[in-house]
Amino acid sequence: MKNYQKTPFHLVDPSPWPLGASIGALSVTTGTVMYMHNYNGGGTTVLFGFIILFITAGCWFRDITREGTFEGNHTSMVQLGLRMGMALFIISEVMFFFSFFWAFFHSSLSPAIEIGAIWPPKDINIIGPWGIPFLNTVILLSSGVSVTWAHHAIIENNRKQAIVSMYITLFLAQFFTLLQAYEYIAADFTISDSVYGSTFYLTTGFHGFHVFVGTYLLLVSTIRLIKYHFTSRNHFGFEAAAWYWHFVDVVWLFLFIMVYWWGGN
Repeated sequence: MKNYQKTPFHLVDPSPWPLGASIGALSVTTGTVMYMHNYNGGGTTVLFGFIILFITAGCWFRDITREGTFEGNHTSMVQLGLRMGMALFIISEVMFFFSFFWAFFHSSLSPAIEIGAIWPPKDINIIGPWGIPFLNTVILLSSGVSVTWAHHAIIENNRKQAIVSMYITLFLAQFFTLLQAYEYIAADFTISDSVYGSTFYLTTGFHGFHVFVGTYLLLVSTIRLIKYHFTSRNHFGFEAAAWYWHFVDVVWLFLFIMVYWWGGN
C-alpha cells in the first residue's frame, strides 16, 4: 500500500550531499591556505575542492528539483520554511561581509603608525573608482534589472521574455567576472601589500566568489525555466536565486562606495 503524506511538512530522504559539500569546502579552505604559504599541492587541493563542490551542488539541485517539481513535496508550508531559511542565510552572509567592512574601516579611519599613519598606505597605487569598478557597478545593477524582469515575466506566464532576460543576466554576470579578473591582473599591489591589500582582496575576492555562486544558481534556474519547471505560482527556486543575486548587487554598491571611492581618497 502506498504511504501518502499526512502532513504539510516534508521529511527529506537520507542524503550524502551535506558530507560531500563539507569535504569540498574543507578542501578549498585548506588548499587556499597551503597555496598562500607556498606549500606543494595547494593549488591542486583548491581545484579538487571546487570540483567536489560543483558536482555536489549539481546533484543536490537535482534532488531538490525532483522533490519539489515531480514528487510535489514542496507544499505551501514547506515553501514558507524554505523562504525563511533563505532569508536567514542571506542575513548570515550580511554578517560575513560586515566583518570585512569592519576590518577595512578599523584600518582606514585610524591608520597605524606601521603603515605611515596615512590611508591608503604609501606606495600603494590604488585602483581608481571610475574605470573598471564603475563599469562593473553599471553591469551588476543592469543584471539586477534583468533578473527582476525575468521574475515579472514568470509571474505573467511570459516564458519567452523570462528566458531572454535570464540569458541577459547570465551574460552580464560573466562579463562582470571577466572584468574583475582583468582588474586583479592589472593591479599594482597584491594581497600581501599591507593591510590595504589584505582587506581589499579579501572583500572584493569573496564578493567575486559570491558572484560565481550566484551565476551558478541563475544558470540552474535558467535550465529549469527552459524545462518548464516553474509556474506563475510555484517558482521559489528562481526566487531564491534572484534574492541571492540582489544581495550580491547591494554588497557591490557598498564595496564601490566605501572601498573604491571613499577608501581610495
